Amino acid sequence: MSSDFHIVPRDRRDVLGEGAYWSSRENALYWVDVLGHRVNRLSSNGAVENWQLPDYVGWVIEREAGGLMAGVGNSFGTLSLDPLVFTPIVTPASDRENHRVNDAKADAQGRIWAGIIPIMCDTPTGSFYRLDPDRTITLVDHPYTIANGPAISPDGSTLFHADTALCTIFRFDVYDDGSLGPREPFVVFEPEWGLPDGMTLDAEGGLWSACWGGNAVRRFAPDGKLDRTISLPASQVSSCVFAGANFDRMFVTSAAVDVDEPDAGALFEIDPGISGLAAQLFRG
Repeated sequence: MSSDFHIVPRDRRDVLGEGAYWSSRENALYWVDVLGHRVNRLSSNGAVENWQLPDYVGWVIEREAGGLMAGVGNSFGTLSLDPLVFTPIVTPASDRENHRVNDAKADAQGRIWAGIIPIMCDTPTGSFYRLDPDRTITLVDHPYTIANGPAISPDGSTLFHADTALCTIFRFDVYDDGSLGPREPFVVFEPEWGLPDGMTLDAEGGLWSACWGGNAVRRFAPDGKLDRTISLPASQVSSCVFAGANFDRMFVTSAAVDVDEPDAGALFEIDPGISGLAAQLFRG
């Protein structure tokens, strides 16, 4: 099934759009350009602003106390946009050269779950971490070649995370202390679907995945069966998020890495036909 889409007008396209995050308190969309080293913000009046960072930027997540957290380079830290200041808190891959941050999400307990991956995405030396509100960092799973798209159930008991290189979305039980149960395959992508990238859950427990190389976002029912496909005119679809006052719209990022496509790197707005959930905040 396909759906109408709208390309958000702006004066540039992303090299590697990622990390779509809807801010309910600002009524605004944040997303990043990983390879362009930028944080972008789309305000309710349609204005798009961007801020240039000194290194790869993988994600931004709001803090409950105000302001933003961000993954920049291979560190997690606080981010101020005015003035523009990134202050590292932890550097989980300090012992590994040529690694960088990738996708992240916060959960209802105010923790951030985030991946670190090799810059070339070519070796299984990446890892998955949990940053607690007291700012301690814990390695929760490894190895990964391309750690991507965590999504966490509203009650915090289930976490989904992909290794794009393995064409697989994994499901984990989350225990009370924040540790994870064994990784279990939830969806193994068919070749025509592309590869799993950024993910989000809807209000009915469906898991939506951006499909890198698949020109689409796809919804998987709670039993893992594919039940909806929304096609887009960009092959490298990279992340998705529910947005709006009722979370009944969806923004989708894309990339233009080594492809020659008119809409590569565009930001899309679509009607997903279902409502989603509010983004969680970091409590540290």
